[in-house]
Amino acid sequence: MLDLHLRLSLHSEDRDFDLDVALRSDSPRTALLGPSGAGKSTVLLAIAGLVPHVRGHLRVGGSTLLDTDRGIDLPARERGVGFVFQDYALFPHLSVEQNLMFGVRRMGHAMPAGARERIEALLAQFGLEPVRRSLPRHLSGGQKQRVALARALATQPRILLLDEPLSALDQDLRLRLREELAEMLERVQVPMLLVSHDPQDVQALAQSVVRIANGRVAGAQAVPAALA
Repeated sequence: MLDLHLRLSLHSEDRDFDLDVALRSDSPRTALLGPSGAGKSTVLLAIAGLVPHVRGHLRVGGSTLLDTDRGIDLPARERGVGFVFQDYALFPHLSVEQNLMFGVRRMGHAMPAGARERIEALLAQFGLEPVRRSLPRHLSGGQKQRVALARALATQPRILLLDEPLSALDQDLRLRLREELAEMLERVQVPMLLVSHDPQDVQALAQSVVRIANGRVAGAQAVPAALA
């Protein structure tokens, strides 16, 4: 389902960082767990095609998105990746419905066949019909999360990437939305790769976990009953 070996080097004034991550997973929901700065989010950005100069290979569900030995490097818009960013990255000037429509239209200028019906179904599925014309500033934290997830799914992605989707929430809201997000992910049945530094998020949302440290894989296992 997911087969990758991604290598890249990042340089800044205060830090040099080398990423060299290889993993294979047939699990529908996999988590990358590790401390801040380990390279987890960079892996997601590389999968999505949002960082340059990535070497190696990336195959999702039998489709090759990257293989530098063979000269394959699909641009981000052609990779079929749904991305839920840490802060949700909703467009503040667009309504809920328009945010979902943008997720589809970014693949081209016209709405693809069936896209309108798909958006209507997602609005209903995630309980967003009552707020479809609302701007993000009028939404609760849980509603914003649902809009971001629905927008990512509107493109019918090969894989769904979630970058710390609960970290921006206070503890009480986080506990409630963790359960809600787990239920939504169970319903949509799209392969998922989650980034987190919180073992409780991983335990609730993922079926297998890959530990990342210093830009390398430090271990992999099925999600146990409790994560230390």
